[in-house]
Amino acid sequence: MSNDDLTHENFDFRGFDVPDLKAVTLASSSDGDQSKQPKTKHEDASKNRKHGKKKSKSDARSKKRAGAGKTSESFDDYEDYEEREAVSKADKKVSKDRPGLFAPMTLREVTVRNRIWLPPMCTYSSFARDGRPTPFHYQHYVSRAFGGFGMVIVESTAVAPEGRITPCDLGLWEDGQIDAWRWIVDGIREAGAVPAIQLNHAGRKASTGCFAVGYDGQNVPEEAGGWPTMAPSEIAFGGLRTPRALSVDEIHGLVGAFAVAAGRAVAAGFQAIQIHAAHGYLISQFLDPLSNERDDEYGGDLTGRSRFLVEVVDAVRGAVPEGVPVLVRISATDWAAGGWDLDQTIALSKVLKEHGVDVMDVSTGGIMSGVSIPVKPNYQVPFSEQVKAKADIPVTAVGLITKPKQAAKILAHGEADAVEIGRAALRDPYWTLRAANKLGIPSTEIPYAPQYVAGAY
Repeated sequence: MSNDDLTHENFDFRGFDVPDLKAVTLASSSDGDQSKQPKTKHEDASKNRKHGKKKSKSDARSKKRAGAGKTSESFDDYEDYEEREAVSKADKKVSKDRPGLFAPMTLREVTVRNRIWLPPMCTYSSFARDGRPTPFHYQHYVSRAFGGFGMVIVESTAVAPEGRITPCDLGLWEDGQIDAWRWIVDGIREAGAVPAIQLNHAGRKASTGCFAVGYDGQNVPEEAGGWPTMAPSEIAFGGLRTPRALSVDEIHGLVGAFAVAAGRAVAAGFQAIQIHAAHGYLISQFLDPLSNERDDEYGGDLTGRSRFLVEVVDAVRGAVPEGVPVLVRISATDWAAGGWDLDQTIALSKVLKEHGVDVMDVSTGGIMSGVSIPVKPNYQVPFSEQVKAKADIPVTAVGLITKPKQAAKILAHGEADAVEIGRAALRDPYWTLRAANKLGIPSTEIPYAPQYVAGAY
């Protein structure tokens, strides 16, 4: 299994047990194109009726019995998502009042043109190791904005140099980095998308290797440009070096670093800020009792372990204009016994809503290596559905969402308010435009840039 197959967005599955991944089809040229699918029994029956063949009453009764109970949705149903029937009549009645993929979404003073968003996906391409974006980042993000995505969330951007996942991560830890972002932000906005940015500190998972540096899956030695790491407690992640525990004063300093970085992001033109509290990075390390053994105000019960995140949210909310949405990416579960779980995520989401968070970006995993993660299409969607329903806060769904009809059904079923298309968007920057065509949306209603109207589907 290649490293390509073991990475998803800015979460790395290397070191995890993912036995189901081999069964996942990550690419398909048909993407739900019914002309390329095998004929169904219904189609065969229609053909028989055209030729004068009648169905018996017993056949009709059998068909009715076979169809019973198909309106319920279970986690396992998602494995064969493309084979499932169309939304049931009951679902259709409910979904009439729910927004579709191409309905706009307003968050504070920002209106996003549709519900298909590009999630933050690390590219490790700041090759000068100065945290500044490059022409690669311009083409990467602006091309997907032209491709119709509603919100484009820029990858993990460090609030401090020692908070980078790798030496080639992006950053906003100093004022001199602001100008390097402006042309990218302007390009995203000119293409019709909302530019957002994910702010992060990697904690004990910092100073690791990547394709541009080497030392893949390891810490980069200090002589090769690496640095010592820090965390809530002196607990290492897998085979990485043991971090030192942060002091309370250092924690307060990092809260300020997130706030100042958010201010820099707004100065660069970003219209939304996402705080990375998932995937085993620093904030996630504070949340999970498996990585946080502190006995001060930043450890212990849920209130103590979530204190750092709440303080970061308050600081960021206070550093950006009232009209700028603040999002939080959370791991709904870390898939490890005794660790962070859905109940704690729901409780925390309720608190974060009270502190001004506008959207929860619901993902999973990352705090422990060697755990089993049931990777399959839509495997994280049930978590977003629960957070949305029980915390009463808008959510985005993510996790091997690759097909237009698959994405549309998530919104129709009320499982999320927006979907994030990650891996498929790396293959196809224009996924959104193609999806609109496959879902039967007239080309006049699809978000084509004027330069590309001549090539409309």
